Amino acid sequence: MSKALRLLVPLALVGLLALVPTFGFGLGGVFPGPLSSPGTLQLLAVCFVFSGVALSYDLLFGFTGLLSFGHALYFAAGAYVSAIAVTKWHWSFAEACLVTAAVGLVLPAIVGWISLRTSGIAFAMVTLAFAQAGEILVQKDPHGWTGGNDSLGYDYHHVPAIFVGVFNTKNLYWLALGYAVVVFSIVAWTVRSSPGHVLQAIRENERRVEVLGLRTRRYKLLAFVLGSFLATAGGVIYMLAFNGASPGITTPDFTLMLLVMVVLGGTGTLWGPILGGALYWYADQRLVAVGGSHAIQSLPSVLRTPLSQPLFVLGVLFILVVFFLPGGVVGLAARGRAGRRGLRRLEDSLRRSPRLEGEGL
Repeated sequence: MSKALRLLVPLALVGLLALVPTFGFGLGGVFPGPLSSPGTLQLLAVCFVFSGVALSYDLLFGFTGLLSFGHALYFAAGAYVSAIAVTKWHWSFAEACLVTAAVGLVLPAIVGWISLRTSGIAFAMVTLAFAQAGEILVQKDPHGWTGGNDSLGYDYHHVPAIFVGVFNTKNLYWLALGYAVVVFSIVAWTVRSSPGHVLQAIRENERRVEVLGLRTRRYKLLAFVLGSFLATAGGVIYMLAFNGASPGITTPDFTLMLLVMVVLGGTGTLWGPILGGALYWYADQRLVAVGGSHAIQSLPSVLRTPLSQPLFVLGVLFILVVFFLPGGVVGLAARGRAGRRGLRRLEDSLRRSPRLEGEGL
């Protein structure tokens, strides 16, 4: 594929997605209503948010080889800090975004500087400890800011009117789509730059990179802060989509969900987490409706009980992908292209064979 075509295809895809709020038709039972309906647009908006957040996690895990169990901390920081700023402190949305951005840079810089003194499973455990500290802080709510175990709603008076209300869901959709595009562009530029090549070399063999005289910890900290900051930005859009923040996004399970998204789509790729994040969230939401459908409820109990549980179906899907599609959804497409290239090479070699030429083939 030529360079121009590689650029035109994503641009055309983004343009088509940008027009979705103008489409008044539906796709059968694929979505809860027509494409332009608020319910469908919100579902797609959150899919875009998780696509971007999954790609920010893949920058750490897939491209740098950093297995973090604390990525939920930075996503939750984006949602909670922005919600607290507009609701408890009565700041404007612009001021809330500025302070959230500062937190999204300072917090991972501190946590990363400490965590990256370790490596491997020790690094994963340290990041998990910081994430659990954040979860406890949200649940205990010592200052009365987070709402504890209850969700924290935002004060809509301090949020731009274009993102408030059912009829403005299309604006939220465009915001989430823009977020996914920006994250994709930043991560793509990063991994194709000179520091990005170093990050991928660290993933393959960190000791060899150190022998070359490069300070790997600086590069890993760069990836850690950038990926965390992008996740924090996603938390702000999540807050707008769900009218606040909930304690569920602070748990280690949330980070594990991001890991599943990345593996489903394809680890260490650009398009993999984008597809994996969207597919996982879509399946998680739509499987609830499928589980309650008449077709499932009419099955024998031995089948009805597991199939009515979305997490069970997603778990089975994850196992199947790991066993049969180790490269994820994107890996399947890559293997298809590789197979076609191999077939063409085989055909070329057969045509050039002297024996076949002598037989007039």
